[in-house]
Amino acid sequence: MSAFSDRLPAFPWDKLEPYKATAAAHPDGIVDLSVGTPVDPVPELIQKALTAAADSPGYPTVWGTPELRDAITGWCARRLGARGLTHRNVLPIVGSKELVAWLPTQLGLGPGDKVAYPRLAYPTYEVGARLARAEHVAYDDPTDVDPTNLRLLWLNSPSNPTGRVLSKDELIRVVTWARAHGVLLVSDECYLELGWEAEPTSVLHPDVCGGSHEGIVAVHSLSKRSNLAGYRAAFLAGDAEVLGDLLLIRKHGGMMTSAPTQAAAVAALGDDTHVQEQRARYAARRTALREALLGHGFRIEHSEASLYLWATRDESCWDTVDRLASLGILVAPGDFYGEAGRNFVRVAMTATDERVAAAVSRLR
Repeated sequence: MSAFSDRLPAFPWDKLEPYKATAAAHPDGIVDLSVGTPVDPVPELIQKALTAAADSPGYPTVWGTPELRDAITGWCARRLGARGLTHRNVLPIVGSKELVAWLPTQLGLGPGDKVAYPRLAYPTYEVGARLARAEHVAYDDPTDVDPTNLRLLWLNSPSNPTGRVLSKDELIRVVTWARAHGVLLVSDECYLELGWEAEPTSVLHPDVCGGSHEGIVAVHSLSKRSNLAGYRAAFLAGDAEVLGDLLLIRKHGGMMTSAPTQAAAVAALGDDTHVQEQRARYAARRTALREALLGHGFRIEHSEASLYLWATRDESCWDTVDRLASLGILVAPGDFYGEAGRNFVRVAMTATDERVAAAVSRLR
């Protein structure tokens, strides 16, 4: 019998190690703009909430505390414009990556079923399909996918890696198509709070979903907006029937967010000030890096939202990675996100102000 891991592609980040070593040898040290991991402090009010809940000897619940469910529904109403969400319409998850990787399996998908995702996309969408032994299909336009046996359709707006934002009209068109064909639509909206040149819209907005959550689920994360990547705090919102089934499955699997993390998430979702402060940090870094890359001969496409600049010199992404590594700057090759990214690199804004300034200086 073949190993379970045989279903998976090679882990892409391992290919970057030689370039990381080159960048690390720079006399002034590496500027790592490859993995989009937060570097700024966890806001104090969130740390205090975590600490206050540290004495949590009992098991947490998979569904989360009533306070957490209140915080999620309140945030969705306030920030997304979602209407009519109850506790049955929300579900905490242990970070968004585990959900993406295991959702097809938890939905009961398998051989003969199809999972579709954008042609340029976070690699874990494909991984999730492979783990379930389902067919995986990459699309340019989701409505061009053959709906036969299509059980799960992923949207990602704002996009990782490109930063592209789907317009409200595009979202309406895809939601309408998915419902007409009985396809579950799951929208990864983890970067929704980080719109720069466009204002991202959720599939839960009544203008998009028509006030009904049937057949749609949105995925949100606190990792980027609140610097909580180390906490593993995220949630789903949408179709109550779908989330009810997932809740039961996740109860059996023990997929529960820790009690202190749940308390921290309540604090994070209830406060908008720290989000605006973090946005301002990223906006300044984005401006500096964007200008430096353009001055160095790059062209930037999309990138109207998210934590990345999608940049190209119209050459192989690995030639660009090598060129920047020689300057002590590490970026992600675009082909990590699909063959369509072979001439692009993804440049993350998740570095300290000092390291971003170093990158800008080297590019100049």
